Amino acid sequence: QVQVAESGGGLVQAGGSLKLSCAVVGRPISDNVIAWFRQTPGKQREWVAQISPGGTTIFGDSVRGRFTLSRDGTKNTVYLQMASLKPEDTAVYFCRYGGLSWGQGTQVTVSS
Repeated sequence: QVQVAESGGGLVQAGGSLKLSCAVVGRPISDNVIAWFRQTPGKQREWVAQISPGGTTIFGDSVRGRFTLSRDGTKNTVYLQMASLKPEDTAVYFCRYGGLSWGQGTQVTVSS
């Protein structure tokens, strides 16, 4: 059974940075696609970015150029580095391993 846990959220001013972590237990992170999503109240969950087993990264239009992805196999963790944050980046950020294993989310709040 795969378990996913996000961490690193918090409150930051616009223009600031945060680094989110997605720790996976039960399967190697290099075995599957790991994707980040975000959700605000009343809206559908939005896909943000993903990293493939081979290390290819893809980003959504709203975050491309500001967010980056990396991974550490020794910690079995994927990182979402967020820079130049905007108030509209405020959301709960979720990590998903493969197609089914979600974490509980971590809140990111960007103040203007």
